[in-house]
This record gives sequence, C-alpha cells and structure tokens, in this order.
Amino acid sequence: MSTPGRPVTITEIAREAGVSVPTVSRVVNGRGDVAAATRERVEALLRARGYRPQRAAAARARTGLLDLVFDDLDSPWAVEILRGVEEVARAAGAGVVVSAVHGSATAARQWLHDLGSRGSDGVLLVTSHVQRDLEPWLQERSVPLVVVDPAGVPPAGVPSVGATNWAGGLAATTHLVGLGHRRTALVGGPPDLLCSRARLDGHRAALESAGLAMDPALVRQGDFHQESGYREARALLELEDPPTAIFAASDQMALGVYEAVRRRGLRVPEDVSVVGFDDLQLAEWASPPLTTVRQPLAEMGAAAARTVLSLADGQEVSGTRVELATSLVVRHSTAPPRRSTVPPRR
Repeated sequence: MSTPGRPVTITEIAREAGVSVPTVSRVVNGRGDVAAATRERVEALLRARGYRPQRAAAARARTGLLDLVFDDLDSPWAVEILRGVEEVARAAGAGVVVSAVHGSATAARQWLHDLGSRGSDGVLLVTSHVQRDLEPWLQERSVPLVVVDPAGVPPAGVPSVGATNWAGGLAATTHLVGLGHRRTALVGGPPDLLCSRARLDGHRAALESAGLAMDPALVRQGDFHQESGYREARALLELEDPPTAIFAASDQMALGVYEAVRRRGLRVPEDVSVVGFDDLQLAEWASPPLTTVRQPLAEMGAAAARTVLSLADGQEVSGTRVELATSLVVRHSTAPPRRSTVPPRR
C-alpha cells in the first residue's frame, strides 16, 4: 500500500495485482500483449490508486546522457561495442557514461547510486546478467534498458541486441571439417554465458552434420582472454591423440592458441589450423592472419543505442530480441590437415 501524499509506484501496483512490473508497464503504455482479465485488474488498481505515468515528466527532464555498463573493460571487444554506441549517441547529441562493474555487487551498487544521481536517459547493459531489482528500479524512473549480448535470457519485455552465435560456431567448425579435419577441438568461453553455449552448440551441430562425434576431451573452457587460450591449447596439444584444428571462441583466445602451438614446436596452419571468433582488428594483423567469425560488434552497439534512444523518446520498438548476422572471414590460419601434427616425445 502506498503512503499518503506520495505518488504510487508501478512496483506497488504490480504487488497488489499479483503480476510482474513489466506487465504493469505494458498496461500503462497501452501494449496489447497482456491478457484481458489481467489488463482489467491492473487498470482498476491504477485508477483506484491514482497512478500517474512519469514518462512525460522524465522526457522533459532529459539529461542527454546514456549509461553504458560493462562487466569488464579490458578487451578490444568492449572498445568495438563502445565505438558503435558512441557514434549513434554523438549523432543524437547525447553523451555516454562508461562503467565497469567487474562482477562485483559493491561496484554494481555504486553504479546504481551514481546513475540515480545523474539521471541518465537510458541504460545499455553489456554481457551481464540483469540484476533482479534493476529493471523495477529503472521502470519506476522511466529509464529504458537495453541489453547487449546478454549473458542469459533477459527479463520479458527487455529489448536485447546480440549476434547469431550458434550460426557462427556452425560456420567455424564446418569450415574446418570441410578442409578434412576430423580431430577438431573447441576452446570455449565461460559456460554461464549464453553466447558461449550457443557457439558450443553450433560447433557440435557441425560435427554431427559431418557424422563426427564430439570428443569431450577436445572441449576446453576458457574465459575469452589470451592466457586461457594458451593454457587450454597447451593441454589439448599434449593429448596422446591431439587435434589437428582448434576453434577458439574469441580472437584473443586464438592468439593464445597461436603461442601454445609455437611453443610446442609446431606451426599454424601447417600443423594446426586455428579459427577465432569476433574479427577484431588484431585478427588481420596476426601472423598468420587469423581465419575468424566476424561478430558485428560496433553494429550491435549502434543498434542498441538507437533502440534505447527511441524508448527514451517514448516510441515503441518492434520486437525485443535482435540478432545481427555473423560471417566467416577466411584468411591464412587454416589449411587441410597433415598426417602427423605432433613431433615424437623425447
């Protein structure tokens, strides 16, 4: 129940109606995707409690700021996302406030406090789980939220922008299988991330399509950074029957794979073929230039920024999930396999 003299909030309405905050928001905004009985119950409560939407007031108080929140910033991957967001924001006359929470609850609370102080017009959350209390907090203040490359499935009604990770994993492994590789390994990303699981599933689908079983010994878990690519590739190359090709689920891990191959006394691609994922600028300048799956990172950031700006202007957006296409970029790090990939042990 609301306190006399204080405006009622949609969280309170949702609690009384026994529905979610996004459902109340959809009723308030006249959305059609709410059951008739639920809509009637919510509308009755809105009238009874004298609820007044705050969107118009929020629109009058626009600050010209967008909040872009990363879990981590120590990657060229993040810079590409930022580039796309900043380009769209600049064209719209908006500034971008960049934060990194590093998976820390304390840092996340500090960011939320700072967000409340500066009153940003919208929030872009990158590769992170949406905290349970974040969406209601933003809803109360009419601050739109868009998730970029979500770590998991976003809450209902929250728009997200990602890439076709499954198709990218499929394309990478299909390319290697097409060259004749039958021992193809995967160095994947963190398993709690949706993109990591999708790339693994695409890898598995490509093998199955070629009539090949996925050997669990050839699937290793990294963290998208170079050190983990080196560590996991070294373990793979020390197997009694090592892979002839390695699909690394990020370009940075692929560079770590390069180093593991070099230290083993082997060469890319003569002894081990390598495919990455992302197509960062460093991929073209690697030695040899890296075959990789292009993820349209800047375009993803730009699409998310356009969406959050539209929502901040009170516009409806079509669909809540956008996936931009990945594509395979073939360079010089892949070749047909040789009969022997590892020199004899001494």
